[in-house]
Amino acid sequence: MGTAADSKAVWLDDAKIRNTLESCSREDVARIRDVLEKARELKGLSPADVAVLMGISSPELLSDLYLTAKAAKEEIYGNRIVLFAPLYISNLCSNECLYCAFRKSNKAVVRRALNKEEITEETKAILRQGHKRVLMVAGEAYPGSGISYVLDAIDAIYDAREDGSSIRRVNVNLAPLSVEDFRQLKNRNIGTFQLFQETYHRETYKQVHLSGPKSDLDWRASSFDRAMLAGIDDVGMGLLYGLYDWRYETLALMQHIAHLEDRFGVGCHTISVPRIEPAVGSDMASHPPHAISDKDFLKLVAILRLAVPYTGIIMSTRENANIRSLTLELGVSQISAGSRTNPGGYKESSQFEAAQFQLGDHRTLAEVVKDLGDHGFIPSFCTGCYRLGRTGKDFMDLAKPGLIKAKCAPNALSTFEEYLLDYATDEARLAGQGAIASTLNGMEDRTRRVSENLLAKVRSGQRDVYC
Repeated sequence: MGTAADSKAVWLDDAKIRNTLESCSREDVARIRDVLEKARELKGLSPADVAVLMGISSPELLSDLYLTAKAAKEEIYGNRIVLFAPLYISNLCSNECLYCAFRKSNKAVVRRALNKEEITEETKAILRQGHKRVLMVAGEAYPGSGISYVLDAIDAIYDAREDGSSIRRVNVNLAPLSVEDFRQLKNRNIGTFQLFQETYHRETYKQVHLSGPKSDLDWRASSFDRAMLAGIDDVGMGLLYGLYDWRYETLALMQHIAHLEDRFGVGCHTISVPRIEPAVGSDMASHPPHAISDKDFLKLVAILRLAVPYTGIIMSTRENANIRSLTLELGVSQISAGSRTNPGGYKESSQFEAAQFQLGDHRTLAEVVKDLGDHGFIPSFCTGCYRLGRTGKDFMDLAKPGLIKAKCAPNALSTFEEYLLDYATDEARLAGQGAIASTLNGMEDRTRRVSENLLAKVRSGQRDVYC
C-alpha cells in the first residue's frame, strides 16, 4: 500500500536548484571541459555538472558539447531511432490548464471520447501505416466508469487486427492514479507509463493550473512513486518547456530522477522534451511566458543525453522536421511519426479544433522513414525488451555495461525489414535497404550473425521475430 509520503514531492528542493544555478551562472571554460571529459565516460552527470554545461555560450564550446552528445548517443543507441504513434482516445478533461486546448472551460474544442469500436478503427488506421507501438493518450477525465474506460481502451488496441498485423506494445500517457489503479494498469500489459509534470516551479504551477485534480503539484509529481509501488518499472517523464526557465526545470527533473533512483534503484526510462505550441483557445500557448530558443533547445537535448546517457529522449511532432532532424544527432532516440493529436484523427480528416496542440511536422510515417534511411538511421519498431521482461532495473543492468546493444540492434533491423517489405514505398525501401547494409557492415561479428539470422527469417515470411 502507498503512504502519505507517496503523495508528496518532498525531494523537490527549490533553494538547492537556485543555489546550483547561481554557482554556475557564467561560462567557465575549464569547468566545462572537465564536465565534457567526465561525460565521455557515460556514467551520467550531477546537477552541478548539468548547470555548468547550461552556461555554454561560445560557438567552440557549443560545438564540443554537440560532438560529445553525438558520440554518446552513437555509443549507446547506434543509429537506431524508435518510432511510435500517439493514439488520442479522448479530449475530455476536468482540469483548467491555461496552456492546453483540452482545458475544461475551452468552448472552442469539439469534445469527444472514442468508444471501443472507434478505438479499434483508429488502431487499424495506425497499423495500415506500419506502426507497431502506440502511445495511448487521454484527457484527464474519463466517461462513464472511470479507469475501466482506460482499461477497455487498452484491450481494444491490443485486440485490433489489420491484415494479420497488430499493435505489439501500448504505452500510456494518463492522469495520476492511485496505487490500486496502477496495479490494474500493469495487469493490462502496458509498456511505459508516461506523465508530464509540465513545470516543477511551484508558483508557476499554481498560476497555470487553476483548478481540477491537476492543480495539485505534489499528487502529480509523486505519480511515479505510486506506479513503481504497483510494479510498473518503466516510467516516462516530461516537461512542457516554455512555462518557466528551462534551466530551473531541467535541474528539477534531475532531482526527480535522482529520487526514483534512490528509492527504487532505477530512474525514468524516457524523457520527453516538448515545447509549447499554439493550441486553439489558448493565448498562453501562442505566447509562452518563458519561450526557449532553438539554440537553447538544441543545447538542452545535448545536455540531457550526457546527464542521463541510458535514458531514451523522445521528440514529438510538435517540432518541425528540421529541428527534429538536428536533435537526432544530439541525443534523441525516439520520435513519433504520422501523428494526430485529436480523437478520431487517423480514421477521419484531422481537425485542429479538436486537437491538443498544433503539429510542427506533418510528414507521413513513410516520409519520415525515407528521410531516416537517407541519413543512415535505422527506424526501429522493436518491442522485444517489453515482451521479454527487460524493463526497469533489468534493462539498465544490461544497458550500462553496453550489453543491450546486442539485443536492440538486431531487433531494430528485423522490425525495419518488416516495415520495408510490408508497407514501404519504393523510395523508402531503397533508402532502407542501403541503411541496413551499411549497418550490418559496421557490426561486430556475433551481432551481425544474429542480425542476419533474424533478417533471413523476416525475408522468408516470418514476422515478429526478436531476440
